[in-house]
Amino acid sequence: GAVGRESDRRPFSFMIRPVFAAVRSILTFVAVSFYVLIVGPPGMLLALPFGWKRHLYVLGHIGVRLGMALAGIKYKLVSAQPMPFDRPAVYCANHQSNIDPPLLFDVLHPQMHILYKAEINAIPVLARAFRMGGFIPIDRRHTEAALRGIEVAAESIRSGNSFLIFPEGTRSRTDELLPFKKGGFIMAIKAQAPIIPVAIQGGRAAMRRGSRVIHPVTVSIRVGEPIETAGMTLDQRDLLIERVRERIEEMVAQGPITP
Repeated sequence: GAVGRESDRRPFSFMIRPVFAAVRSILTFVAVSFYVLIVGPPGMLLALPFGWKRHLYVLGHIGVRLGMALAGIKYKLVSAQPMPFDRPAVYCANHQSNIDPPLLFDVLHPQMHILYKAEINAIPVLARAFRMGGFIPIDRRHTEAALRGIEVAAESIRSGNSFLIFPEGTRSRTDELLPFKKGGFIMAIKAQAPIIPVAIQGGRAAMRRGSRVIHPVTVSIRVGEPIETAGMTLDQRDLLIERVRERIEEMVAQGPITP
């Protein structure tokens, strides 16, 4: 009898979970959208005359944490050494889902800059906040425009800013990494900045490609030791890509972080 009752409960719980996740996701999207619309314009108006770039990052971190909390996204972080906040660096991560960029933006650095797809410029408030925060759009459809963006980003790194890149360019459907695009590595070499490999796992279970539903999960984030580019030339970019890729693959192979 007990076994029968348990088996009867399972289908019901399996049906309820997706519905609960969908409702929770809608509430998350609505809450974050309202946050951006309500907080974004006043924040940017204050930033314009006073140059308060830092407070835009504070508002950004609050928005990300609000979204992650509502969606039930938690994380565990393991770092090979303390984050090098005292020097600019390029954080290079694999890409599993749409939650990767905001989560790593919040977790890795207090003022993380990002190379983002130029298509996001179609979202006025968000794009304006991105540009004011020093984010750099990359238009992959036009080579010359993309190269100009990389040069601007390299100059930004030389001025002291750190960047987050996803060299796969899109989300991978498996733990096997997609081919790496060279732009971010050219940027790092031009700036002579170290690359910090990052492996993120669990995002795919949180938000599957093609779905807008966010499932509550715990994401694992591993941060490796910096890989120096000092003295490297652009002719060595393929060697740099190989070294970074191998390190990320090693961290992904370690699997999720256990307590």
